Amino acid sequence: MGRTAQFEDAKMNMIPADTTLEAARKQIEILRKMSPEKLALISFELSDNVRQNAIAGIKKLHPDFTDTQIKMELLRRMVGDELFREIIAAKGLK
Repeated sequence: MGRTAQFEDAKMNMIPADTTLEAARKQIEILRKMSPEKLALISFELSDNVRQNAIAGIKKLHPDFTDTQIKMELLRRMVGDELFREIIAAKGLK
């Protein structure tokens, strides 16, 4: 299989299971017509949505957490346990 075919296969693997190939192609077509600024705005909005969903999940699992504890847990989830421990140690927390 050539590089182009491998690239096309990789792109097809990124299509969500609940999305048809036709819908995915249309979405890509629309995204390619957008300005870099519009794409950046969409990326920021998606990032904010993911962060808000994560915070909601943390609050549901830990209703007793303070705002600081929620932020700490969000950071731990974002960077992973090892880096989180390094950050905590470097800041002299816990």
